[in-house]
Amino acid sequence: MKQITDTVLMVRPVAFRMNEETAVNNYFQKNLKGKDVNQEAQAEFDAFVTKLKSVGVKVVVVDDVAKDNTPDSIFPNNWVSFHENGEIALYPMFAENRRKERRLDYFANLEEEGFKITNIVDYTSAEDDDIFLEGTGSLILDRENEKAYCALSPRADEDLLIEFCEDFEYTPVIFNAYQTVQGKRKQIYHTNVMMCVAEEFAVICLDTIDDAKERKNVLKHLKQDHKELIVISEEQMHQFAGNMLQVRGAFDKKYLVMSERAHQSLTPDQVAKIEKYSEILSSDLNVIETCGGGSARCMLAEVFLPKA
Repeated sequence: MKQITDTVLMVRPVAFRMNEETAVNNYFQKNLKGKDVNQEAQAEFDAFVTKLKSVGVKVVVVDDVAKDNTPDSIFPNNWVSFHENGEIALYPMFAENRRKERRLDYFANLEEEGFKITNIVDYTSAEDDDIFLEGTGSLILDRENEKAYCALSPRADEDLLIEFCEDFEYTPVIFNAYQTVQGKRKQIYHTNVMMCVAEEFAVICLDTIDDAKERKNVLKHLKQDHKELIVISEEQMHQFAGNMLQVRGAFDKKYLVMSERAHQSLTPDQVAKIEKYSEILSSDLNVIETCGGGSARCMLAEVFLPKA
């Protein structure tokens, strides 16, 4: 299976703001007072799409619907994932107001682009039992090596992760990841803020994995698959340096996509390691990151579907 794609689905926001329902366990979110955050988020979104398209990444942009009042619709990777066998997975969401983001009519846009959908695997009924697994926010998929890295949290249930792995034939790599919030260690809400797996390397904040055995196990899997490790600090993670995604642009060129804030937090050594394999593409996402508590990777739902 391919690890990276040249096509992403992105959702342009119409009601973006700090989501009070997700703030209970997303410690990255902050309120920005006195700004039209939706308008500013739209400007950041549009500039980001333009940058991606300028290097040849295919971007399928769909518009959110105002009546749904979905502040986090800009982060579609949490409710859907697209797979090479033509299957789509739909995921159960922790926040009730995020469940309205699941819009199956978006798939018609992909079919218009020539993609083939063979089946929808729907895990959303788990919401009835307060069980959640938030897509490729919770799951870092090493598609090539068929491994799913997952930091357990209120938004990532172990049993449902194992069910996903059985359905899609992945090996689960399970651990706990924490960040310091007001002097206490709290579970990180999504794996994809502390870890990114690219074709040749992995960016990871090892300091978040407090248990030595779990840390050793994660490292064992990454080394087994010959990933060069780029280790970031917890401080860098808070600048969204773990929230990155490798994509393919024109002429088969690889890009590591991240926010400007994440890019600026990296050391020259870390940048040099990344640039051995990928050009860095960064964009200013300050309002989206501050209010939404998610960054560049969260905005990109990778499309791996086969062409019809």
